[in-house]
Amino acid sequence: MFEIGIITKPQGIRGEMRVLPTTDDPSRFSLLIGDEIYLTPQNLLQANQKTYILTHARVQKGMVVIKLEGIDDRNAAESIIKSTISIPTEKALPLDQNEYYIRDLIGIKVYTEDEEYIGIISRVFSTNANDVYVIETSENSEGNNNFMIPAIKDVIQHIDINAGKIIVRLMDGLRELKA
Repeated sequence: MFEIGIITKPQGIRGEMRVLPTTDDPSRFSLLIGDEIYLTPQNLLQANQKTYILTHARVQKGMVVIKLEGIDDRNAAESIIKSTISIPTEKALPLDQNEYYIRDLIGIKVYTEDEEYIGIISRVFSTNANDVYVIETSENSEGNNNFMIPAIKDVIQHIDINAGKIIVRLMDGLRELKA
């Protein structure tokens, strides 16, 4: 399953909801109209995951406004606020060359060009300029030894998802960028 958004609040009185997209292409919601989507509520009192049909989607001011089959008023919409929206893997958009899903990068081993093991990618932050990978080191000294590297061509030399390995060129000062 791929997470594509989080429901933030109702929109109007007819069951529409505002969604914070967690996908890099919010317009992809319109490609899912008529398809099943999966909601995982944050409220532990609700059932774990429910399936809904997406009946409407539009992008509005950086957010996505959606309508789900069976959610017909504001009260019903409020009951699923903070739910995470997921889709099956087969509904994910195809990737271009040298593009990767964040979920495939988490936990991958990071090595220098000299084959020195550094650690694993524990988080990925998206910025306006580029993604930033947080490397969790295996050093067992006191303090935070995790550091960040930019996902740019000068640093990321090779990514092999199947082998679970990334080769990086650590430019001067990168190890000092503490996470």
